[in-house]
Amino acid sequence: MHNPVLIRPIQPTDLRAWRPLWDGYNAFYGRQGDTSLAPEITAATWQRFFDPNEPVFALVAEEDGKLLGLTHYLFHRSTTRIELTCYLQDLFTEPAARGRGVGRLLIEAVYQAAQAAGIKRVYWQTHVTNEAGRLLYDKVAKHAGFIVYGHDF
Repeated sequence: MHNPVLIRPIQPTDLRAWRPLWDGYNAFYGRQGDTSLAPEITAATWQRFFDPNEPVFALVAEEDGKLLGLTHYLFHRSTTRIELTCYLQDLFTEPAARGRGVGRLLIEAVYQAAQAAGIKRVYWQTHVTNEAGRLLYDKVAKHAGFIVYGHDF
């Protein structure tokens, strides 16, 4: 029997346990091997979590001393609101822990962090092929119908 899953802010000592989750998240979106993120991007992302001047935050799901999942989110300005908005950028649960409510707990923890900061909107995006994720997302949020465009230089 397992202890309850604990959702908590990431700590500097979590790097070794966070990295496989981060790599799994990136692999899910095709960023592995030749298309992997540059090491300096991962290093900068990690450092931002602990920089009080950065609006980037990370939470992890832990059970029995093992990290099962992660979420990264950031607060930013919006042209349609006075208060900040929260973008839930990354969400990942290790495959063996899926279907146990870990993703929902992580999303709900982001909701709580946003509310504590006076934020009234949390949003995210996912790939259309993320069917398992979308089953959860449809239960905890409303799909707004937007299509995402991007242009990289």
